[in-house]
Parts: sequence; structure tokens; C-alpha cells
Amino acid sequence: MEKSIVYFTKDISSEGLLKIYKALNTQLKGKVAVKISTGELGGHNFLNPNLIAPLVKQLNGTIVECNTAYRGKRFNSKDHWKVIKQHGFLNIAPCDILDEEGDFKIPVKKGKHLKYNLVGTHLKNYNSILMLSHFKGHAMGGFGGALKNMSIGLASKNGKAFIHSVGRTEDPDAMWGLIDDQDGFLESMAEACNSIVNYIKPKNLAYINVANRLSIDCDCDSHPAEPEMADIGIFASLDPVALDQCCYDAIINSADKGKKSLVNRMHEKHAIRTVEWAAEIGLGNRDYVVESID
Repeated sequence: MEKSIVYFTKDISSEGLLKIYKALNTQLKGKVAVKISTGELGGHNFLNPNLIAPLVKQLNGTIVECNTAYRGKRFNSKDHWKVIKQHGFLNIAPCDILDEEGDFKIPVKKGKHLKYNLVGTHLKNYNSILMLSHFKGHAMGGFGGALKNMSIGLASKNGKAFIHSVGRTEDPDAMWGLIDDQDGFLESMAEACNSIVNYIKPKNLAYINVANRLSIDCDCDSHPAEPEMADIGIFASLDPVALDQCCYDAIINSADKGKKSLVNRMHEKHAIRTVEWAAEIGLGNRDYVVESID
């Protein structure tokens, strides 16, 4: 298999985002969903609306999200809409909570753990998706990038529970007693990605990871740890496996002495297993070449 291309720029700005999307040389057609994390109330590391606004506008995109499986300020749509507004996303583009009116099943092919994935019914309204992810650490997954944004991020509230529990429950409250299989959870995320790629089709998907505000905690944390290492840049690819592998490697191989906590978080949660299993089930290639656009 030929190495996948991952584009890179140190320019973490609206111009940098526009430039790196152009480098992908793809066209997202029809109604475009831009999947981001809207961020838990109290958090402050989520992608800044002013940073992403020009690219979302260029795509004529709709910012999409789903409700959370934990009982925070985005657990139900009423509260989630308040967070979306407070965090400034309604000021830059139309927004959509995909599971506001329920969810539906899409099949998982080659699944060891999951036979289906649960996604919001509003996903039916979109023809293509830009996975615009904030790459950072995560308390449960080790790190969050394109694959997590596509799996947990696009799963409905019940779908999130299904993935976290490795296919044992769709009940968000019941899932907490079933979080006991770390590798199974990580592999289930990859399998959920499989369902999205098959449903939307690879030609209708593109992936950008912004590696800034590199906290060990996710944007779903209302009180995330402050970053200990410097921002890296923006990475983009048409291959989500190569993209997350590249970002992971960029942190592991960084000369930044502040990387220790994030590296430890990724290692202790065996975070790379999601990437490994995604590659094994055919979602992409772990071998890549970086092309700087600077």
C-alpha cells in the first residue's frame, strides 16, 4: 500500500486552515456537515469559532454535534443549544444537534465487537462531512483526534453508550458499570468509524486535526488541565488513520519537554490501539509521508 499523505502547517490561523484544506485537493459536495466538539461548559480548549469560521463559510457548512452520554451541560438538547450559543458557534454558521430527534442504526462491517452504530437521525440530511478535530489528550481514550471525532463524536447519546460499553448497552446511565474493557472500547471506536465511512463514502469525507491547546484532557472536560507543551500546528489528510498516527507520532517524537504528561496519558490508555484496529479493518494506512505547505 502506498503511503498516505498528511499535510502540515505550523500556521494555526484561519488562513492556515483554508490553505491546508485547499491542499487536500478534494471537493465536499452537497450539504456539508462540519463535525467539531462544541466543548463542555467551563472548558476553554475547544476550537475557537473565529479560527474555523472562514473555512466553515467557504464550505457553506453546518456545524454538527451530538448530545453527550455523561450528565453534563450537553446531555440534553435544550442545555446543549445554550452551550453552542455561549461558545459562539451560532454566530458563525448554522448548527445542528444530530440526535435531537432520535437516532438510527447503521451497520458495522468486519466488526469484532459492534454489529451496528447508532447515529443521530439528522445525519441523513448531509452528503459529506469535514471532520474538524481538536487533537488533544483524553481521560478515557488517551487522545482524541479524527477517529474519535468520527466515532464517539458522531454517535448519538445512546450510540456513545454502546461504543463505551463495547456493544453491551445503549443506556448512557448503565454504561458506567460496563467500562471495563479498554482495548475493546478503543477497537469499538474504530468499528464505529467503519460504519460512518461506509455510510457517507470515503470520497465525501475529509479530515483536519488542529494540534493546539494540547491538554491531557478532552474538550468534554469542564475543568481541563492546562497544556504543558507548545502548540504544534494543523494536520490534514484524506486518510484518518494516517492523520491520527501522524499526530500521535508528532507528540511522541517532540523535543518539547512539556510532552511528558500527554505522552503518559496516551500510553497508559493504550491510545494507539484505535489507530491499529482502524488500519486492520481497512479504514486507512498507518504509513504516511508528511508534506509541509509552509
